[in-house]
Amino acid sequence: MLVVDDGSTDDTGTIAARAGALVLRHERNAGKGAALATGIARALVEHAEAVLTLDADGQHPPDALPLMVAPLAPGAVDLVLGARARGGAMPLPRRLTNWLSATIASRIAGAPIPDAQTGLRAFTRGLAAAVTTGIEGYTGYDYEAAFLLAALRRGYGVRSLTIPTIYDGQPSHFRSVVDGWRVARVFARYLLGAS
Repeated sequence: MLVVDDGSTDDTGTIAARAGALVLRHERNAGKGAALATGIARALVEHAEAVLTLDADGQHPPDALPLMVAPLAPGAVDLVLGARARGGAMPLPRRLTNWLSATIASRIAGAPIPDAQTGLRAFTRGLAAAVTTGIEGYTGYDYEAAFLLAALRRGYGVRSLTIPTIYDGQPSHFRSVVDGWRVARVFARYLLGAS
């Protein structure tokens, strides 16, 4: 297990290391996308056949991880997304941005993508190696959007699995205006045909 400590000021890294995780530390907060890029790159160096990502904000159930890996199969499904329902449990601003990104991703994919912003993902080594090249400039929440859209544009098989929607009062680091704008720019690039 890899834990990317993205410049935290608490004991995240120490606690994770005590639990047996390999901790990769950014001295300063570099952003969600930078943390994902660091973790994925190290997983590839460690010869991982599959990579699973799980946000540390408590919004994704860790017990869903085995379910996420099961559908991965060469030539069939390369990326599995944990899809949350956009109901009352999800705050209204997040429902709106989630709906918009899912609608645009579905249009690009030509198939339903119910949750394009999920932080619970499983994907093959081949997809990780191919897709991470070319999205190096994204360091925030836009990284996940670019990762998904690059996978769709390259024809990788994508599947969604329904997971619980968990918002238990923990603050989100997602800034609706700033991060929403950065994610929207990624979607606009792909809608206009850029990669």
